[in-house]
Amino acid sequence: MDYINTARSVEDRLLSYRKDESGWKTCKKTNDVVVYWRPSCEFAGNVYKGEGIVNFSPEKVWDCLKPEINGLRVKWDANIKKFELVEQVSADVLICRTVTPSAAMGIISPRDFVDVISIKRYEDGTVSSNATNVSHPDCPPQNGFVRGFNHPCGCMCVPVPGDPSKTQLFSFFQTDLGGLLPRSVVDSFFPTSMVEFYNNLTKAVKSLK
Repeated sequence: MDYINTARSVEDRLLSYRKDESGWKTCKKTNDVVVYWRPSCEFAGNVYKGEGIVNFSPEKVWDCLKPEINGLRVKWDANIKKFELVEQVSADVLICRTVTPSAAMGIISPRDFVDVISIKRYEDGTVSSNATNVSHPDCPPQNGFVRGFNHPCGCMCVPVPGDPSKTQLFSFFQTDLGGLLPRSVVDSFFPTSMVEFYNNLTKAVKSLK
């Protein structure tokens, strides 16, 4: 499998999600974030977009978000229980297995996901993580976990012009959780989870020395 090309195509897809304003509908709104959704073109579900301002510099926000083994994200992100490196494909592309805990009062059992993840930096200072599901010979489905599938997803830390102490954070979730889950459970889980994601991220960045 050509992991590099797959990663590059996801980078392009996330950029298009950010720039294409058509079809998004608001499903949850707080002081910190607005969550939008629209039908996915990748699978029979939705793609969700979160957009909010985090009152810290892009560098600090990225420190909490970047996909690294034993990094900060697994400590504050309630939806990540374990993050394992399967293969380092290149300097900015890796294959990882992510384990998630049970959720929605136990209705959603523990999942695992195998993704190619890339890190991309743009000339304007934006930095992004970009991911999608892949298969890998070293990471077959495992007992005790339902194998889920992330379709193009990730986060983009965008500098706010004129204010280096703020970050415009876009997040994109597009996940097939697998298993026989009621659609209503899935549709309510993601918007609520994304609001929690922004709240916990802000707390994590604030706690950095």
